[in-house]
Amino acid sequence: MLASQAKTELKALLGEAYCLDKPEALVAYSYDATPMQQALPDLVAMPKDTQEVSEVMKIASRYKIPVITRGAGTNLCAGTVPVTGGIVLVLNRMNRILELDEQNLTLTVQPGVRTKDIHAYVEEKGLFYPPDPSSMTVSTIGGNIALGSGGLRGLKYGTTKDYVLGLEAVLPNGEIIRTGGKLMKDVAGYDLTKLLVGSEGTLAIITEATLKLIPKPAVQRVMLAMFADLTAAAKTVSEIIANRIIPATLEFIDQGTIRVVEAFKLIGLPTDMAAILVIGQDGEQEAVERDMAKIAEICRQNQAVQTRLAHSDAEAEEVMTARRSALAALSRLRPTTILEDATVPRAQVAPMIEAIQHIAEKYRVQICTFGHAGDGNLHPTCMTDARDHAEVERVEQAFEEIFAKAIELGGTITGEHGVGIVKAPYLEWKLGRAGIELMKNIKRAFDPDNLLNPGKMFAKETRKRVVIDRAADR
Repeated sequence: MLASQAKTELKALLGEAYCLDKPEALVAYSYDATPMQQALPDLVAMPKDTQEVSEVMKIASRYKIPVITRGAGTNLCAGTVPVTGGIVLVLNRMNRILELDEQNLTLTVQPGVRTKDIHAYVEEKGLFYPPDPSSMTVSTIGGNIALGSGGLRGLKYGTTKDYVLGLEAVLPNGEIIRTGGKLMKDVAGYDLTKLLVGSEGTLAIITEATLKLIPKPAVQRVMLAMFADLTAAAKTVSEIIANRIIPATLEFIDQGTIRVVEAFKLIGLPTDMAAILVIGQDGEQEAVERDMAKIAEICRQNQAVQTRLAHSDAEAEEVMTARRSALAALSRLRPTTILEDATVPRAQVAPMIEAIQHIAEKYRVQICTFGHAGDGNLHPTCMTDARDHAEVERVEQAFEEIFAKAIELGGTITGEHGVGIVKAPYLEWKLGRAGIELMKNIKRAFDPDNLLNPGKMFAKETRKRVVIDRAADR
């Protein structure tokens, strides 16, 4: 329970309108996009600037109150579920673009700016911010940074971590720090900027970010390659890279996903194909046309039934939007949809996809697979029903085997969704005991009282997706 004096101080600081404790508000912030995970906070705080965040943390530190930072709530590992109660700190009011520096090619923003708004703003100036998570129409840059988000353009351009040059952040004791800056080179001490990217709100609260921009590509092209054989499609991914071509986008969609996406978007996808590759390239026109011609040839050599080039920007955007809608489309099939991410080296994409199929059959569960095949980041997605406890148990066992297989193939348990709660029991599989202890020591150095996002990252218990009900404590 939140001390009444702490609540009084927070309301005096933020105002009643931005310090919520009514039951309906607490329920609204008790979950994120992760299925079957929920826990009530004690208070929802909505600061307007860095100074208010700092003051909130000073109060939280004084009363030892847990603080869970939240953006748009699109998290898929229960990273913003307040499992220990406390304050959910919502940063959506901090949503201003602060500066576009065209000389240094940087953009400085507050954490509540939507990713799609960053894209639109800089592209009007002929510039480009490449990271494009599928949730970009909703997700905020602060959440992207906290999770180290990827996206469809990750193969060629990298992920969010490659575009964060500097941060302003508030520590658990309320102190404000700045890391990095508008610099291409900076080796003064430990790289605190990169340490905070992907730290999932467990070390500090990001209140401002300086992002690297690049010139907007002159031309963009998108192609569909259709395959009657799923393994042939997966192997084509490696063949394209082996031919020294790095597409801007190289996405994989299996038949189950194709069918539901087509039913959802009606763009003419061939539903009788075992798999489709969505392949995009950008850059100077001559180079793009050459790459796309070579990619089409490689696809045909690897048993592609057909390749289809989008003839306009609108058609290309329609295809990319359809790919981004895969989760929404699959969610229509059954009451509960569990989207995971397992990442392997590119050369292991075909074995990983085959393994996912075998595991789904073994446990008699419905799993469709799509994802960023070009960088080995696959999204096995299971459609189930949380009310069927026996089936959910099989789903858990299936995903456990999928994560184990990914590690066996030289991969990892998450490429872009983060650890949060649901991947925490498996983090030691990837890092080993020494790695886990080192991370815990870093956490203690930043947050000795374990106030920021407690209950995440580190866990020993078996992974279970359960609803945590704190109503009895109230």
